[in-house]
Amino acid sequence: MEELGAAVIGLRMGYAHAQAYLKNPRTRLVALCDTDAEQLKKVAEQLKVETAVTDFKELVGRADIQIVSVATPDFDHADHSVPFLRAGKNVLCEKPMTLNLKDALAIIEAADKSKGKFMVGQVSRFAPGFVKTRELINAGEIGELFYVESEYAHSYENARGVGDWRVDARRHVVIGGGCHAVDLLRWIVGHPQRVYAESNHKNLLDWPADDTTVALYHFPNNVLGRLFCSMGVTRPYTMRSCFYGTKGTIIADNTSPAISVFRKGDEKWSEIPVETASHNVEREIEVFVRHILEGTPVETDAREGARTVAACLGAVTSSRSGKPEMIPNF
Repeated sequence: MEELGAAVIGLRMGYAHAQAYLKNPRTRLVALCDTDAEQLKKVAEQLKVETAVTDFKELVGRADIQIVSVATPDFDHADHSVPFLRAGKNVLCEKPMTLNLKDALAIIEAADKSKGKFMVGQVSRFAPGFVKTRELINAGEIGELFYVESEYAHSYENARGVGDWRVDARRHVVIGGGCHAVDLLRWIVGHPQRVYAESNHKNLLDWPADDTTVALYHFPNNVLGRLFCSMGVTRPYTMRSCFYGTKGTIIADNTSPAISVFRKGDEKWSEIPVETASHNVEREIEVFVRHILEGTPVETDAREGARTVAACLGAVTSSRSGKPEMIPNF
């Protein structure tokens, strides 16, 4: 079987990627990169990886590397992804693809010209509960959708990131974390045309951006959608999501062992068991490797990543302007 040499850039978020490459029978973990030399040495020794560098540029021209995971802070994604794409490598970039549309367009341009494939790690599309939810909706189990909602509710009080990178003024939680929920709704309902949002700042007062945002999206086929995004909540993390159709309702999240379904004529909710895999990176890499080896299109390619970035940015802009924002497509 053909085997792909893999490299991982950024070992905090990227640690799960490194483990997944080691488990995948079609990949071998060739190299690791992190600017923290101590962390790099520790992980390289633990995973028995010989090549460990602090400068990602040392890996760009390596002939024994065919697939690269970019798991660095959000604002570095374009700077790290574009050189590998230009070198013909296949790039799996952690979400969000970028924090702005300029960087998103740079990745699109590089991906269009590259011999390699590009994939954004929108991992909610691989959470079993959400996969099952989408299957049921597409099968018409709850009729025609008319209202949907999702949330990214997470306490960042003790999750500032190494060197406080999450506190950077360039990073708004709707883009950095809320992209999970926005992308989930886009995946199931379609790309929204416009958004109106409001936000406040009552929890993480030493952070530069508002910590809570509520956004109303207008999706295709006149479907309404709501996003609740907060990094200041006092509760465990989850992405509770509800999908209302003309024949029923589904409630699902990414941390529970079942989804709830209620159909017309039912007397009570039905519980459908699902696996719990909130951040199913292993499955994500399995799918990307298959696309590479079989030459098939990637669903979450650069344009799809840019659409999610645009939908998130629309909510941020609207919350600041107090006006609805149109959302571009790519």
